[in-house]
Order: sequence, then structure tokens, then C-alpha cells
Amino acid sequence: MIVELEKIKADTAAIIDDVLLQTGIKAGEIFVVGFSSSEVAGEKIGQGSSLEIGRAVMQVIHSKLTEKGIYLAVQACEHLNRALLVERELAEKKDLEIVTVVPALHAGGAGQVASYELMNDPVEVEFIVAKAGIDIGDTAIGMHVKHVQIPVRPAIKELGAAHVTALTSRPKKIGGERAVYRFEMQA
Repeated sequence: MIVELEKIKADTAAIIDDVLLQTGIKAGEIFVVGFSSSEVAGEKIGQGSSLEIGRAVMQVIHSKLTEKGIYLAVQACEHLNRALLVERELAEKKDLEIVTVVPALHAGGAGQVASYELMNDPVEVEFIVAKAGIDIGDTAIGMHVKHVQIPVRPAIKELGAAHVTALTSRPKKIGGERAVYRFEMQA
């Protein structure tokens, strides 16, 4: 598959704008990105990593989230046990345990390498609980999004050849048969 980077950038912008709107994520919240440049290029996940595609996609995502004050967490591939690349500021603010590794193209992936270049002070953490996220290439981000998860259907469902899905979350509803979930003034 021939990848047109300008189309990939434009589609990424449209997808991210749509997902951010649908999820209602706000400044200060965490947005996780799972990303396979191989899948975008029409290859099997992990078999055709492309830093060029990684840079094109992550530059758009990083820019959009940064302008809205939303924290970016980029999921690594399984070779780094799905660790997440974040800004040190976020890791310290949320008291996340930092691990010692830096991403490489085939151990972390193109999205992590590209994000490492874009971030001010990037670090890897093993675990995070994000408000919402996007999955480009069926990389399985669900482990990083808080419960209760709600699927989001982007208007554009493919980026290059990669399948695109997203998740948001809501607080759990607790209680029994008398539980009420909307406050009404009592007389």
C-alpha cells in the first residue's frame, strides 16, 4: 500500500477532532493512544514499522492535545509490556512509577519514538488510568482506560489501512434497586 502522508495527517486531524468532541475530554485529563504504523501502511502489526508514518500521525495528535491542555499517553508495543510514554510532569503529578527504558522503532514502536521526539521531558510508566483514548490499528488500549468504558465510533473508521476505534469512560453507577442517578430537589 502506498501511504500518502498528507492524507494521513488530514485524516488524523479529522479523527482526533471527532473523538475529542465525542469523548468530552477536558484539559488536565489523560488521553491514551495505541498506534500501529504497520497497520496504517497495510502491513501486519509489528511487521512494517514506519517512523515516517509515526511522525506524521503523532505530530498531529500531540499538537491537538497540547493546544487543549490534555495529557498524552502513548502505549508501547508488547516488547515493552504496553508501557506508556508520558511527560515527566504528568508522571510526577499523578505519582506514576517511572521505569527505565526509552522507545525504539521495534521495541516501543513508531508512535512512541515520534512522541519521544515531540515531548519536553518524556518518561515511560507501566500503568496509567486515562479518561479516554484512541486505538489506531487494533492495539488494545482498554487496559489503560478507566472503568466504565464506553465505545466511541469515529466518523472516519480507518487511517490508511488501520482500523480505528476509541473509548471514553464514565463514573460507575453503584447501588441497588433504590439508587438514584440524577439529583432532584426534594420538597
